[in-house]
Amino acid sequence: MSTNWPPKFLFAVCQCGAEQALKHEVAAGPIDASLAFSRPGFVTFKLKDEINEPEQFQLPSTFARASGFSLGKVSGESAQDLAQLSWQLPGVEAFLADQSIVDLHVWQRDTAVPGVRGFEPGPTALSLTIERVLREQAPVEPLRTMPTAPRPPSRRNRWVLDVVVVEPGEWWLGCNHTTRRLDCYPGGVLPLELPDHAVSRAYLKMQEALQWSALPIARGELCVELGCAPGGASQALLEHGLRVLGVDPAEVDPVVLAEEQFTHIRRRSTEVRRKQLRGVQWLAADMNVAPNYTLDAVEEIVGNELANVRGMILTLKLADWKLANELPKLVERVRGWGYRDVRTRQLAFNRQEVCLVALRSRGQRRVKRIGRRMLRRDSTHGSKLVEPHFPTSPPPDRGEEAE
Repeated sequence: MSTNWPPKFLFAVCQCGAEQALKHEVAAGPIDASLAFSRPGFVTFKLKDEINEPEQFQLPSTFARASGFSLGKVSGESAQDLAQLSWQLPGVEAFLADQSIVDLHVWQRDTAVPGVRGFEPGPTALSLTIERVLREQAPVEPLRTMPTAPRPPSRRNRWVLDVVVVEPGEWWLGCNHTTRRLDCYPGGVLPLELPDHAVSRAYLKMQEALQWSALPIARGELCVELGCAPGGASQALLEHGLRVLGVDPAEVDPVVLAEEQFTHIRRRSTEVRRKQLRGVQWLAADMNVAPNYTLDAVEEIVGNELANVRGMILTLKLADWKLANELPKLVERVRGWGYRDVRTRQLAFNRQEVCLVALRSRGQRRVKRIGRRMLRRDSTHGSKLVEPHFPTSPPPDRGEEAE
């Protein structure tokens, strides 16, 4: 084993503005690491102790969209020269010598907050050009072929070489093990776009939340959404087969109102009659209030004996970044309602907010996996089992991807 492997530095990418929250989170967490380098949307840390099993390592973080081991950086003017320097970087050479890799991920750090002036995270013309140049010079055969569009995810449980374009002439190289589903996508960003029929960006946030959380949702189940107007998130929920009760005193877009499986309760959440929530199995909330006020509204519904809320997708607004320090307390409050599987992540399409998902237990996810296996074994006689909507992945730590 090379003395350059495993590396002594970590890298993490996050939303622009979330750097301090990320740094505080790492400093307060179980990993002994000190800050090394920081730019908007990109942070590196120096590890105090050696990682014995690097393929098992995960950075427990709500705000790190993607992370891994840092292998060094290259600087220059020409993409061709930078690509050559990248493949000659000692850390990269040691990595290639010691590990079998299956893919190359290239992406730019965020240049703005998602949704501001039309910016959305994901591939850019520059990142695609740089990836093409890197692949042309790649020293190993598996990396020489440019992926087709739409880009398929990388294979699970494999090593990937990462190239983060911090500036056009400054690239940071690293690697990550694709243990979780979002690790299989460059920069941890799912390939989502806002369709023409979506009435708001909330559609993107909910689609990402559903795919990240992998909640065991089945068609026909009932979901209540607090703060639904104008209806973008409700559209995503409807597309995943749910019936939706949208609660909001504001107007909902006529496109959403026309959906047969959508019902608008034009009231504040505190004014909803208890019997209107009969049979509710899922709860979503995206309210423009402080996190504790969101949880106050949610607690009223969770405590309703006519509802049986199996799981939740909550958007918690961080009007002040200091509120990020309160996340552990918020998680414990939700657990106090009987939800043992609680996870948080600042989604790629979130703004100054985080997503919290909760289930009564991880056993609900196991039931989902069993259902998928039964469908595969018993699909020839027209079984009525409903196939879950989302893929599964291994159990993560706090702030990581769902099973």
